[in-house]
Amino acid sequence: MAKNALCIGINDYPGTDSDLSGCVNDAHDWAAVLQGYGFNVSTLIDEQATREAMLGAIGNLIGSAQSGDTVVLTYSGHGTWLEDTDGDEPDARDEALCPWDLTTAGPLLDDDIHSLFNTRAADVRLLLISDSCHSGSVTRGDESDLDADAPRARFLPPAVWMKPGTLPSVPRASALTLEGGLRRVGGDLLLAGCRDEQYSWDTRFAGRPNGAFTYYALKILKQDKPQIYDQWFTAIRKYLPSTRLPQEPQIFGTRSARQMRIFD
Repeated sequence: MAKNALCIGINDYPGTDSDLSGCVNDAHDWAAVLQGYGFNVSTLIDEQATREAMLGAIGNLIGSAQSGDTVVLTYSGHGTWLEDTDGDEPDARDEALCPWDLTTAGPLLDDDIHSLFNTRAADVRLLLISDSCHSGSVTRGDESDLDADAPRARFLPPAVWMKPGTLPSVPRASALTLEGGLRRVGGDLLLAGCRDEQYSWDTRFAGRPNGAFTYYALKILKQDKPQIYDQWFTAIRKYLPSTRLPQEPQIFGTRSARQMRIFD
C-alpha cells in the first residue's frame, strides 16, 4: 500500500497586489511532516504551481493510486470564485483555487478538482487539507503564539484578477468547498481552515510566516501527538477561532474515517 502526497504553496501572485507570506512555509512544513509518516512527497511552489502544472500533478497523484493506497493533497494559497455556468452550485458560484498564473490562465475550479477526484480507483483513501479563502466572526482562542500585527485573509476577490467588464455579478465572497469531491463511504477526509463563509488567515508566529490553521494543526501534531483525526481536530479547536483569527476549522468525512489513525 503506497502513501503519496502533493503539497502546494503559493505566496506570489504576479499581476496583483495580493501576495501572501506563509503559504510556501506551509507547503514545506506539511511536506516534512508527511515524509516523517512515510509518504513520498512532491511539491509545487510559487511559479511551479501554474494552472496546468497543478492539474497535471493532482491528476498524477490520483491517477497513479491503486486500491489500498493513501493520497494526501495540501493547498495553501488564495481562493476565489466565479459565476456558476452549469447550474450545479446552489449559491450560483464556482469556487476555485488560485494558481500562480491566475491572471493569465485563470483559476482551478472546484468542478475540475471534483472530476480529478472522481477518477480514483476503488478503495483509495484521500485526505485533502485546505488552508485558503474565506470570511468570519469573532470568538475566543489561545493567541499566545501569534505575532502582534494583523493577519491577512487568503481570499482573492474576482475584481483583483479579472479584467474590467468580465466581473461576475454575484455580490459576495465565497469559500472553497471541496467536500463534494469526497466519497461518502471509506476513508476520505477534508480538513479545512474555516467554514464556507469565512476566511483563512495568513499571519506570523515568532517572526515566521504561516497559515494559522497549518501552524496550529502541526503544533498539535508535534506537541500533543493525537492518534486519530477526531482527536487532532478537537485539539486544533482550542486555538481557532480566536479574536484576531476568526476562522472555524472544519472536518468532513464519515464517523469511521474520523476515527482512523492519522496519516495511516
